[in-house]
This record gives sequence, structure tokens and C-alpha cells, in this order.
Amino acid sequence: MDSRRKHTQFIKAEAKRLGFLSCGISKAGFLEEEAPRLEKWLHKNMHGQMQYMENHFDKRLDPTKLVEESKSVVSLLLNYYPSETQKDPEAPKISKYAYGTDYHFVIKDKLKELLHTIQEEVGEVHGRAFVDSAPVLDKAWAAKSGLGWIGKNSNLITQRVGSFYFIAELIIDLELEYDTPVTDHCGTCTACIDACPTQAIVEPYVVDGSKCISYFTIELKEEIPQDYRGKFDDWMFGCDVCQDVCPWNRFSKAHNEPLFNPKPELLEMTKKDWEEITQDVFSKVFQKSAVKRTKFSGLNRNIQFLKNK
Repeated sequence: MDSRRKHTQFIKAEAKRLGFLSCGISKAGFLEEEAPRLEKWLHKNMHGQMQYMENHFDKRLDPTKLVEESKSVVSLLLNYYPSETQKDPEAPKISKYAYGTDYHFVIKDKLKELLHTIQEEVGEVHGRAFVDSAPVLDKAWAAKSGLGWIGKNSNLITQRVGSFYFIAELIIDLELEYDTPVTDHCGTCTACIDACPTQAIVEPYVVDGSKCISYFTIELKEEIPQDYRGKFDDWMFGCDVCQDVCPWNRFSKAHNEPLFNPKPELLEMTKKDWEEITQDVFSKVFQKSAVKRTKFSGLNRNIQFLKNK
């Protein structure tokens, strides 16, 4: 067995041991197909006030500019689908990915361990771990690595488990065996396009980020435009509509990562509890949570916006 195959098999076995759903590998290089798409998306202002999307255009498309002399992009998926959801059907809703401990911390630790075990096994390997916090087109790399296809809602989808998972990468200077993309299985389905409460999926495979409920409830720092009143389907942080209606997500299975389990009080809170939430309750329920990104003032703004629909 040659060293590339041996190292590839080792990395995939280690990823599985660390609890990742799957692992795919691509040759590091310029993303030719994505370049014009990203340019057009930015030109049409579909990133709204997410100014950071305009930065590091070249790095977004070429991992060798992020990690010098990198040879491989190792893409990993980690399931976050919960075994139970919020109890009160009338309560403002939180996107499932934010139920437990902030995924950035959980995944970063796993990636550091993975890189460390690779270095122990192979010798001197340089690389960096990325979890949604650097200019890496993670969905494009995951699709290129055969982990799924990018659906009409612009999420990565797999036939086996749908789309409720995080995507992360290790970019390393090690030659490996490379995977190939899988085919698109969206077919004629338009469930996500039809269900989007704010018509953010402007055409198949194109999401106008500036119309997305996740953008309004997390990224937008000013007041939410009045035109969208009554159109949020009770989402106060993020939105899962386009995933909830996707037929492939009927295959979603509950994760087995204890850190992603929510605090019991989060699931128990009623509509009234949320509408009367205090800074103290916010700090307790969302300790180490991704929801802290909105701060108490931001979440409260979102709740009041839903209340006055």
C-alpha cells in the first residue's frame, strides 16, 4: 500500500473515531467554478451588511493562500440533529444548530486532536483547522470531496442523513488520495423554495442572504425592516424552514455529542417565558452557546419583533 492511501485511510478512521459523520478529501487548489458565482452574488449585494464576505476574495477561492504549500483539503461533517425540540409550539424558535455548546469550540477541539494524531502518525505535517470562522467555502469543498451535493437551498445535502450537520476543514500540506463529487439528487423538488417565509431562495441554488431570516436575526445589527413583520414564522434565532421541509431530512438521526444537548430549561421555556426573558436568564440558558452572538439585546429585539406581528 502506498503512503498516500495509507495516510488517507488513517485520517478517515481517526475522523470516525472522533465522532465525525463522514470525511472527504480534495486536492487543494483554486475553485474555478465558484469564483464567478461568488463574484456575481457579492455584486448583487446578496450578502447585505455582512461586509466580511467581501474580504479575502482570493483566499476564499484558493486554500493555498491560507495554508502555504497546502496539498489537501480534508472536509468533515458533524451531526447536530437533536433528539427533541422546544416543547411549546407557540414559543419563538431557535435554530437546532444552536441548542447546545457553541459548535466552534466543540469542533475546533476535535480538529486539533485530528491534526495532532496525523502528525504523530505521519511526522511533520503543517496545517490549519477551519470551522466557519475564516474565508473558506466549506460547502464547496465538502461537495468537491463527495460528502454531498449543494441543494436548491444552498445547503449541503446527503442522501443518507440529509443536511443537519456542521462542516469543517483541515487544510494540510500532505498529499492524499482524493474523492470525487456525487450527483445532485434534488430533481424537480422545490419544497425549500416554496416554503421559505421571506422568499430568500430567489432561484434554485441561489439564496439572497440579505432576505434570509438567519441574516435578520443574527447578522443584522440595526432594526429589522417593518416589511418583514409577520413573515418570520416565529424564528427568533436562525431558521430551519428550508431544511425542515427537505425530503432528504426524513433520514436525519439524532446526534450523539453530549455537548450539543441543550439545557433542559431551553426546551421547556414557554412563549411567555421568552417574552419576559431577563439578562440573567439569557446568560444562564445560553452560557457557551452560539446564541450569545446576538447578545441579550439582539435576541430581545427579535422576540419583540415577533410579538408585534
